[in-house]
Amino acid sequence: MSIAVSAATLTSTPLLRDSHDPVLQQQLENIIKDQGLSRAVRQRQLSFALVDITDEQHPRMAAVNGDEMIYAASLPKIAILLGAFVEIERGKLQLDTSTRESLTKMVRVSSNLEATRMLNRVGKNRVNEILQSDRFRLYDPLVNGGLWVGKEYGKAPAFKRDPLHNLSHGATALQTARFYYLLETGQLANPEHTRDMKEILSNPGIEHKFVKGLLSRPQARVYRKSGSWRQWHADSAIIESGGHKFIAVALAHDKKGGQWMSRLITPIHDLIAPSRIATAN
Repeated sequence: MSIAVSAATLTSTPLLRDSHDPVLQQQLENIIKDQGLSRAVRQRQLSFALVDITDEQHPRMAAVNGDEMIYAASLPKIAILLGAFVEIERGKLQLDTSTRESLTKMVRVSSNLEATRMLNRVGKNRVNEILQSDRFRLYDPLVNGGLWVGKEYGKAPAFKRDPLHNLSHGATALQTARFYYLLETGQLANPEHTRDMKEILSNPGIEHKFVKGLLSRPQARVYRKSGSWRQWHADSAIIESGGHKFIAVALAHDKKGGQWMSRLITPIHDLIAPSRIATAN
């Protein structure tokens, strides 16, 4: 099976790497600087990808350490979600009530039990085969890797660590952002299953990181998967607010990483989706 990057895309939507926006890049770096996190970026302790997809056909992308692969804890459970829907599409799994509930618990409350159950139903090696396939290329050596699931979410040892970085559960910010962009533009699944996947990613059950930072922005609707283990923290989401839509992905290797994400997401939200507050004359 080839894992090389193909020049062709499944639809007419652009590649995110061709959609880098210098203005958005400077704005992202300014927000990071204002939060006192420029040093964390320089030391590669923080990665962030931001994609304005208000106009899906003309995304605007910015990133810092976007291709830095980091241990991402539970964030790569989105790869198991994708694997399940690929197998549902192929008729190998059924999206019955039990499967839907299992996937929802895996994503919304990050159930390790359900993640392990679904990983084994899809097939451990099958998940990474899907990630590396020409159809998705969500793990690609030519861009330093991406999403990877090489271990059950439990005490069992890793069954296959990623070939570039020896990680059991890994991600890069840009490849994770691609996952959400492909989802939003209908390139991960058919329209019905795209709606199913977004519904599973909605209504986060854990109120921290991006979700905590957006509590003061109640108009924001979040489709999200996060992850935490010891000093590794991750969050990723599609955020819809006030007619705007954007993807945010953060990966951190620091005990305060979750706090960084809560602090960053509010000004990033206001950059992409500025609130319109009427003022009295």
